[in-house]
Amino acid sequence: MNNLNYGIIGNSRTAALISDRGRIEWLCFPDFDSPSVFAALLDRAKGGSFGFEVSGSYAVRQSYVPHTNILSTRFSADEGEFEVLDYMPCYRSFEKEHYLPAELYRYIRLVRGRPRLAIDYAPAPNYARGEVSLRVTPEYVETCSSYDRKDRQYLYSSLPLDAIVERREITLKKDEFLLLSYNEKAIPIDIEREKIEYCRTLVYWLNWTNRTKKYNCYNDVIERSMLVLKLLSYYNGAMLAAVTTSLPETIGEERNWDYRFCWLRDASMSIETMFRVGHVGAARRFMKFIQSTLSASHDFQIMYGIRGERTLTETTLDHLAGYAGSRPVRIGNDAYRQRQNDSFGYLMDLIYQYYRLMPGTLDEIEDMWELVKSILDNVSENWRNPDKGIWEIRGEGQHFVSSKVMCWVALDRGARIAAMLRKHACAESWREEAEAIRRDVLEHGWKEEIQSFSQSYGNLALDSSLLLMEPYGFIPAADPRYRKTVLAVRKALFHKGLMYRYNNEDDFGVPSSAFTMCTFWLIRALYVIGQHNEAKTLFNQMLRNGNHLGLFSEHLDFDTKEQSGNFPQAYSHLAVVNTALLFAEEDDRLGFIRP
Repeated sequence: MNNLNYGIIGNSRTAALISDRGRIEWLCFPDFDSPSVFAALLDRAKGGSFGFEVSGSYAVRQSYVPHTNILSTRFSADEGEFEVLDYMPCYRSFEKEHYLPAELYRYIRLVRGRPRLAIDYAPAPNYARGEVSLRVTPEYVETCSSYDRKDRQYLYSSLPLDAIVERREITLKKDEFLLLSYNEKAIPIDIEREKIEYCRTLVYWLNWTNRTKKYNCYNDVIERSMLVLKLLSYYNGAMLAAVTTSLPETIGEERNWDYRFCWLRDASMSIETMFRVGHVGAARRFMKFIQSTLSASHDFQIMYGIRGERTLTETTLDHLAGYAGSRPVRIGNDAYRQRQNDSFGYLMDLIYQYYRLMPGTLDEIEDMWELVKSILDNVSENWRNPDKGIWEIRGEGQHFVSSKVMCWVALDRGARIAAMLRKHACAESWREEAEAIRRDVLEHGWKEEIQSFSQSYGNLALDSSLLLMEPYGFIPAADPRYRKTVLAVRKALFHKGLMYRYNNEDDFGVPSSAFTMCTFWLIRALYVIGQHNEAKTLFNQMLRNGNHLGLFSEHLDFDTKEQSGNFPQAYSHLAVVNTALLFAEEDDRLGFIRP
């Protein structure tokens, strides 16, 4: 069973989560990080939702329109059948700019018979703070909250507006539509206009998917995860970790964080995956975001707001009950203050791909070079210091092995860039510093008593992030120390078919759920040390842990396999793609076709 049985729709400005019964239970307007209009996900009683009420005789099934991010929810009974097609307009306008309005269409398509339904429209703007007022006009239903009366939403429909507000039963006799907009519309809205928007958005997604590389094996899995990653990208190039806040890592616990921000680590890994599968434009936009956000004149941060904001103050919304009663509900994320030395390794790996495969104009290349020098000055100055690590542990800093390894990656990639640009002095200096890190890790990170690298210099714990030493080139798969580390990590952290990030105590206690991405890391590690059959079997098992639409959250319950944590998670979906490519590429060479 999966409690997070939601589909996601969006348009690179914001996104909505829609339950498997067609109810919108999470939507922030006008942008990803704006206050919510619907947040039943975080409080069933107060949060607000937007759905359809039908009799118990109706069966409901949900799927995506093939190759798109348009979500179909079909309601079927003896008396009739209708389909709700949910989407946010997204297409290239006549001026060659993308049209990405803060609005959501619900196209109600009559399939057969005379189905009966009622509209349950219950907005709760501004995270359900304040009293909600609804005003019915001849054109729309206007809503706002007493918390901020300037923040308004407008509901348009071909159905009678008073019937919607009063939740009266409606017999569907033809196609109808609902449009929720953050702005009052300047043009008349009718069913014909809605169908034009639908067709334009459909073509946009079909064209986007067509630019994704195709594979004979797991192509549908790769395609859906790529479509999810696209929905997590803001139009300016920033990448979100997820579209939600405060979905708990474990039900009832307090590891609840706001993920609607751009972490350098998560974003760099996501963009590199998108680039690998054919979406160069996403990589270029992210590079422009990085160049406009990171500045040599400021201290670097591990994360930024999606418009480049530097201060991401964390507060709690104590009036909300939390997902399945898991409190607190947080907005903002205090992790922006942390030092995580590994972040720049992932970013520099991507910048290296930029120089190799997609360099811009001369001035862009030179701007990027200045940024590279500044980043590597920072890495050189700080790699010897403790940090909070990849998992953002909020306690005392440690000398995490994975952080040291990614500092090595940063300097290694910087040296390669410098060599490409014939900046030989920088190349030599950075190679020497990288080699110093390598010696340090091999001396202090390898522990003979456990025959493995350890989580940090100061302990003998195991950590899934150690598996990344090979894919980033720090150590080859054939090195006995890597093989021993893989086997030790699997023995310590693999539990009931899933992986812990780590299972030693941190500042919140001992983790009790599986981190979805880490199982995919293990699959790759097993594959590269030669255990191909075990790796593929585990991969197929993991795919069954996605929800009914193939979407993954951040965490999984070891026993029930229910999803938890923020959703859908960029980390998880980039890992799905990268792991699938191991087998897709193998089977392409062998000529296998997936049945």
